[in-house]
Amino acid sequence: MKMNFMKKHLSCIFCVMLSAALMLSAVGCNSGTEKKPSSSTMSEQDESSSSADANKDSSADAPEKEPESPADGGAVGEGSTQFDFTVTDQDGVETQFEVHTDKTIVGEALQELGLIDGDESEYGLFVKTVNGITADYDVDGVYWAFYINGEYAQEGVDSTEIKEGDSYAFKVEKG
Repeated sequence: MKMNFMKKHLSCIFCVMLSAALMLSAVGCNSGTEKKPSSSTMSEQDESSSSADANKDSSADAPEKEPESPADGGAVGEGSTQFDFTVTDQDGVETQFEVHTDKTIVGEALQELGLIDGDESEYGLFVKTVNGITADYDVDGVYWAFYINGEYAQEGVDSTEIKEGDSYAFKVEKG
């Protein structure tokens, strides 16, 4: 009789411990799945943070803060030429940049800022990484497609001259 009583208690203790372990593993799995906010959400966050920044420093001459890292979007680089650059990842999340540079070629400006990287070939730069996100056709069957003013580019990023008013983008696409 005492043995049955102990078995029941040990069973209950084991079930409680197993339940606790499952809950902890579920909480731990959720910590790395946070997605970047879309550009519209980022704008709302920027507005709320800029009003908080205004309360901290009321000086009108204070320079505008750069993003913590280029991956966050916003204004990047320095120079007299400016163009818009959009990155769309595999999940459809867009990150928008306002690029400032003195370079004349889009690819040179983006490489200088660390926004793109890839392999040189006889056909030019084969872009594999954009804004820290790698798309490798040989591994995932996806690649970075280059767009000018919303149209699929007819030339490579490393031979595209920066034109005033043009916008440039990279999007992950399936092969």
